Amino acid sequence: MLRIGLIGTENSHTDHFVRHLNVDEGYEGCRVVALAGGDTEKNRKLAADGRIEQIVESAEDLLELVDAAVVSDRHGGLHAQNAVPLLEAGKHVFVDKPTAVTVSDTEAIIAAAQRGGAVLASWSAVRLSPGVTQLRDAAAQLGELQVVTVAGPADPDDPHAGLFFYGPHVVEPALELLGNPDIDDVHVDHVAHAVTVTARANGIQLVLIFVRPDDHGRVPWHISVTGRHGVVADDIGLGEDYNARSIARFLDAVKSGVPPMPYEQLLPPVRLLETVTTQL
Repeated sequence: MLRIGLIGTENSHTDHFVRHLNVDEGYEGCRVVALAGGDTEKNRKLAADGRIEQIVESAEDLLELVDAAVVSDRHGGLHAQNAVPLLEAGKHVFVDKPTAVTVSDTEAIIAAAQRGGAVLASWSAVRLSPGVTQLRDAAAQLGELQVVTVAGPADPDDPHAGLFFYGPHVVEPALELLGNPDIDDVHVDHVAHAVTVTARANGIQLVLIFVRPDDHGRVPWHISVTGRHGVVADDIGLGEDYNARSIARFLDAVKSGVPPMPYEQLLPPVRLLETVTTQL
């Protein structure tokens, strides 16, 4: 049995992980056995729903209890302090988006994984959407790519590190479509309720549009890819059980012992959002 701990249980994604792994028994041989964050109402509910016996205070308290962990703090600024001790101890870790809110914290997380020798994974759930894969396949028929545009909801004033809270859902699908390149020549503009970012990735123009949601709703994630010979575009949906897809990809990597993506690919999304935040 692969024993899993959850950190950052205020995030609704942890409800999905507990249901998928403990209630539905959706991944054979894996179970959430411990929750960090102390004796909170949320942790008591998760423990009851998932028949989880251990509730501890901190990430360090999980070290003797688990083989792997999911770090899901809503504020990405907490991810390094929670992920690094586990990774250094050789525990496999999935960091829910964002990996971190600074490049230096991201580098510290990667270095800890390399020292400990366990699997590190991190991504936005939108990156894994089948719609992104379908658009990438369709874009291969357009000739040389010219412009990739991704729009989606994100609030630069969100208390959970601004654009870092929902912004990865815009940035990461764009990078996935382009093969996860480095990005340069970043320019930022904004109007009352939207931030527009233009950048270059392998000579392709990248346009990212972050639209502030309100009580009346939010824009969908929408991707448009323009090539020399055509255009493809679509809204991107997550599907009903998107977090099951995320945790399964992580656990598949743990079983194989091979990280699901090269660690250097964790840096560009954080670098871009850090640059945008600085310019704002």
